[in-house]
Amino acid sequence: MSLSIILGPSSLPALRSCLTRRGQGRAPGRNKEAKRHDVQERVRAVSSLGVVPTSAGSLGASLCSGDQRQGGSVAQSAQGHPGHLSIPRDTRGQPQSHWLGDDSTPSKTPEFPRWGLPSASPESSDRRQDPTRPLVLIRRMGGRYGGLVALFSCLFHVFLKDFIYLLMTDTEGQRHRQREKQAPCREPDVGFRKQRKAVVSANDKKMPNGILEEQEQQRVMLLSRSPSGPKKYFPIPVAHLEEEIRVRSADDCKRFREEFNSLPSGHIQGTFELANKEENREKNRYPNILPNDHSRVILSQVDGTPCSDYINASYIDGYKEKNKFIAAQGPKQETVNDFWRMIWEQKSATIVMLTNVKERKEEKCYQYWPDQGCWTYGNIRVCVEDCVVLVDYTIRKFCIQSLPDGCKAPRLVSQLHFTSWPDFGVPFTPIGMLKFLKKVKALNPAHAGPIVVHCSAGVGRTGTFIVIDAMMDMMHAEQKVDVFEFVSRIRNQRPQMVQTDMQYTFIYQALLEYYLYGDTELDVSSLEKHLQTLHGTTSHFDKIGLEEEFRKLTNVRIMKENMRTGNLPANMKKARVIQIIPYDFNRVILSMKRGQEYTDYINASFIDGYRQKDYFIATQGPLAHTVEDFWRMVWEWKCHTVVMLTEVQEREQDKCYQYWPTEGSVTHGDITIEIKSDTLSEAISIRDFLVTFNQEEQTRVVRQFHFHGWPEIGIPAEGKGMIDLIAAVQKQQQQTGNHPITVHCSAGAGRTGTFIALSNILERVKAEGLLDVFQAVKSLRLQRPHMVQTLEQYEFCYKVVQDFIDIFSDYANFK
Repeated sequence: MSLSIILGPSSLPALRSCLTRRGQGRAPGRNKEAKRHDVQERVRAVSSLGVVPTSAGSLGASLCSGDQRQGGSVAQSAQGHPGHLSIPRDTRGQPQSHWLGDDSTPSKTPEFPRWGLPSASPESSDRRQDPTRPLVLIRRMGGRYGGLVALFSCLFHVFLKDFIYLLMTDTEGQRHRQREKQAPCREPDVGFRKQRKAVVSANDKKMPNGILEEQEQQRVMLLSRSPSGPKKYFPIPVAHLEEEIRVRSADDCKRFREEFNSLPSGHIQGTFELANKEENREKNRYPNILPNDHSRVILSQVDGTPCSDYINASYIDGYKEKNKFIAAQGPKQETVNDFWRMIWEQKSATIVMLTNVKERKEEKCYQYWPDQGCWTYGNIRVCVEDCVVLVDYTIRKFCIQSLPDGCKAPRLVSQLHFTSWPDFGVPFTPIGMLKFLKKVKALNPAHAGPIVVHCSAGVGRTGTFIVIDAMMDMMHAEQKVDVFEFVSRIRNQRPQMVQTDMQYTFIYQALLEYYLYGDTELDVSSLEKHLQTLHGTTSHFDKIGLEEEFRKLTNVRIMKENMRTGNLPANMKKARVIQIIPYDFNRVILSMKRGQEYTDYINASFIDGYRQKDYFIATQGPLAHTVEDFWRMVWEWKCHTVVMLTEVQEREQDKCYQYWPTEGSVTHGDITIEIKSDTLSEAISIRDFLVTFNQEEQTRVVRQFHFHGWPEIGIPAEGKGMIDLIAAVQKQQQQTGNHPITVHCSAGAGRTGTFIALSNILERVKAEGLLDVFQAVKSLRLQRPHMVQTLEQYEFCYKVVQDFIDIFSDYANFK
C-alpha cells in the first residue's frame, strides 16, 4: 500500500529506519532476543517522532505535537537526507511557482529518489502545504494493522491542524492588509545608488561600479506569474513621479517588487514553433529565451533551405512607432553571419550593444566585428571605419557591403557599445545610461530601419533600454509615464523583457533623473548664451540661475551607510576632515601589512575620467602618520603623476605634510624618495622624484605638479593657469602610460574635485564640442562626498571652459 504523509524534517531518519526494518520482513527462525531487540528499535524510532505508541488516537495527536516542536529549518534538518527536496528559488529567495526546464515552458516534474516527492504537476500542490517542508513517500507498509491505524490517525490530525492553520493565516492576512492600508509609509531614501552590502577584500582592490545582484550564471532564469493574480497599475503623472518612487522604495523596494511580480511573463500569448525546431535549437544562446512566432524577425532563405530564415530576434514597438527596435540575443559564433544578414536586410543603421563579450570569464556574446580592417561574414563584408572609446561606452563605425548585391552602395552602420553595465545588477547611477541613450538617438538616421538592441539573452538589459527610451518619449508627449503597461505590451512581442525587479526599479530611477534634472548638455557655441541665462540680465537677478543649478547638486545625498571602512575608529584617525572620507565601493585599497589590521585603508577614492574608469585618485593631503600609506598607494597603483593643489601651510595652519625631501632622499617604510629636479614655471612647480621600492629594489620616476595659484578660500585669479596645468598633466600621462593620476588638496574634495571636473569637461569639449558642467560635477559627488565644494568653485568651472573656448576657438574644430 502507498501513502503520502507530511512529516517534520527531523522525523525523516527515524521513519526511514522504521520502514526499512518493516520492509525487510522477518527471517525464519529468529529467536526471542532478536524479536525483542527489533521491537525496542521500533519504539525508539517512533519515539523520535514525538509519539508514545499507546493507542492510534494518541499516536496521531503526539505526532502532530511533535511536528510543532521539531519543525525547524529545513535547510538545517533535512540537508543531506536522500529524501531532501531542494525547492528552486528566485533571486529574492522565494520558492518559484514552477521549475524551469530547457525551453520556455515549465519542465516536467523530475523523478525523485525513493524518499522524494511523488510525481505530480507543480500546479496540483495544495496551497496549505509549506513548500519548504519535505514530502515523504511511504511506498510499502508491512506488519500489523495497528501501524496502519496509527498512520491513518496521524494523517487525519495533520490535515486537521493544517486546515485550522489555514483559517488562522487567512484571517491574519486580512488584518495585515488592513493595517498596511491604514499605516503611513516610512520615509524612504530615493537615492539613485542604493547599494547592497558588499565585502571589500584586499584581493578585490576595488568593488565593481554597480549594484550587486545574485543571478543564475548557467542559464537565464524565467519569471513566474504573480500567484495573487494580475494587478492593474495606472499611469503616473510626472509631477507625482518622485513621490510615487518614494512610496515604492519603502521597505527595501517592496512595492517595486510587487509591481514587477504582477507583470505577465509573455509566454502564454504566443507560440514558439519555429524556435523549437530541431534545426534551430543550436541557434539559441539560451534554450528558454525564444522569439514568438508572430513577432520574430524573418530572414530571406538561403538556397531554399527552410530553416535558414530563423534568427533569435523579435520586433519591438517604441512609444508610438511600430517595430522601432529589434531585440536580439548576443550573436553566437554560428549565428554571426545571420546577424549581419539581418542588419543588411532590415536596413538597420544602428546597433546597441549592452553586454561585454565576456563577463566573469563566461562568454556573453561572440565578437561579431573585426578589431581593424575588413572581414567577411557570409555574404556581408564589414570594414572598421572608426572607434572612439569613452568611459561609459564605445562608438564603432562600420562600412558594410552585401557581396551578391555589389551594385548596391555600401552602408554606414554605427555600433554603440555600453560598457558600464556591471556583470550583475544594474549601473550605479542612470547618468551614464541617459547620456548613452541620447547619443543613440543623435546617431540613428531618421529614415533608417529598426535599431538593433542586444545584450546576451536579448531580454533583460535590452528590455530596460527600450522601456527607458519609450517612457522618455511618453513623458514629453503626455507628461506621464506608464512603465507597467508598456513592459506588459512588449512582453507580448518578446517574453521576459525586463528580467529582474532591479532592472524594473532602475527604469524608474532613470526617468526620475531625467525629469528632475533634464538635459543639461550644451554645445560649445551655446555656452555664452547659457551663462547669460544663468546670470540673468540685471544685477538683482545676478547668479540666481547658477545658484539654483548648484543647489540641485547639494541634493545629492551623502551615503554614510557606504562609508563603514572609513568610519572605523582606527581609520577615523587617518582623516584630515572627518566628513570627507571615501565610499567603500570605490575606495583605494592598499596591500595589507602582515599581522597589522586596517593597514589596507587610505583616505582616497577612485574617480572616473572622460575616457577611462578610475583615471584619477582623489585623496587628502597626507598627515604625518599617513605619509607612508600615501607613497605605498603611489607605488602599488603605478602612479607616475601627482597633482598638488594646496600649500603645505595656509593661513598659518598645516594643510599638507611635506611628503617629499627638499634635497637628497627620505625613506617612508619600504619606499625611498629621492628628489631629482625642482623647477618653477609661472605658477607651477614641477618636481621629479626617483621612487624606490626597497624590498625588490625597483625604481620609478614620479612627477609632481604643484599649483601655487589656488588660495584655500576663493578661486584662481584667472583660468589660463588651470588650462596650462591640465595640459601639462595630460602630456605627462601620454608619456607614462595613462596610469591613475593622484590629485590632492588639503581635504581632497573642493579644489581636487574642481580640477578633476575641469579635466573631464575640457577633454569632452575637445573631443565632441559638447559640455555638461552640471552632470560632470554631479557624477563626481556620487563618487566622493563634497567634490566641488562651493558655488564659487562651480562657477569657476564655467569660467575656465569659456576661457578655453576663447583661447582655442581660432583653430579648434568646435561644432
